[in-house]
Amino acid sequence: MITLIAAVGENNELGKDNQLLWHLPDDFKRFKSITSGHYIIMGRKTFESFPKPLPNRTHVIITRQNSYSFEDCLIVDSIQKAIAACPKDEENFVIGGGEIYAQSIELADKIDITKVHHSFEADTFFPAIDFNHWKLITEEFHPKDEKHAFDFTFLTYIRK
Repeated sequence: MITLIAAVGENNELGKDNQLLWHLPDDFKRFKSITSGHYIIMGRKTFESFPKPLPNRTHVIITRQNSYSFEDCLIVDSIQKAIAACPKDEENFVIGGGEIYAQSIELADKIDITKVHHSFEADTFFPAIDFNHWKLITEEFHPKDEKHAFDFTFLTYIRK
């Protein structure tokens, strides 16, 4: 199973200058809980935005750089090879960035979105979701509070 997991603004904003646009501790906790113990697929720039590899996950990095390597990470040059490197009988996660999401949305079985209820200036976006092909199965609203500057909603879609 291929699941796209992302946090997006009201206009599908993902980030700017290879950085997130918000800090939502509950979203980070959810991301860690959902992806721990699984393969995570990402582009090189997304990987390099982390201070270090994320613990308890197998990293599959997509890059066009032939000589790119990083200890304990799988390096491939296409989304198809990234998916092929993952276990077929497990849930595997695409975690970004925008180009990788765009290449994988038609291959995905599930989408886990954190919708941040605010508009942001961004240079990277999640692809538009064609809701004719997706069914919303869970929706959980969280109001802003002392730890979260914005309202947000956890949304889970499965392919129809």
